[in-house]
Amino acid sequence: MGLFDIFKKDSGKELFDEASDAEVKAESIRREIDRMGLEGDIKVRVEGDKVKISGKVPDQATKEKLMAIAGNTKHIARVDDDGLAATRGGTAAKWHRVESGDTLSGIAKEHYGDPNAYHRIFEANKPMLEDPDKIYPGQVLRIPQEEGAVA
Repeated sequence: MGLFDIFKKDSGKELFDEASDAEVKAESIRREIDRMGLEGDIKVRVEGDKVKISGKVPDQATKEKLMAIAGNTKHIARVDDDGLAATRGGTAAKWHRVESGDTLSGIAKEHYGDPNAYHRIFEANKPMLEDPDKIYPGQVLRIPQEEGAVA
């Protein structure tokens, strides 16, 4: 994948203060990854407003979820996954930045042509999303591309 700069530095979950040192930022993101229960040998480094994720994860979906967790963190604008490998591949997801007024059903209609397919997006973004009605402007969501894929 490489370097993703689709995230908004001023929105997202506040895991640390912007003035925190790089080690505190990296450890905070690492704890959030652990809290989400994602598996793999994952290393996190922070350089300014960029997160570098490296290691090995079981699949493409886990790799993308790591990107979403790190990128949807306040004070982070870019995520680099060049050093992150997935044991099993898969079709890369598209990404959607939530705008004011967006709903999962509206996003599903835009990407799939069917507003009732919102559950695919919700499932693809678990455990980061706990409720399909709780998305926020600036948040970046995974949009799976495989038919029926929800991982």
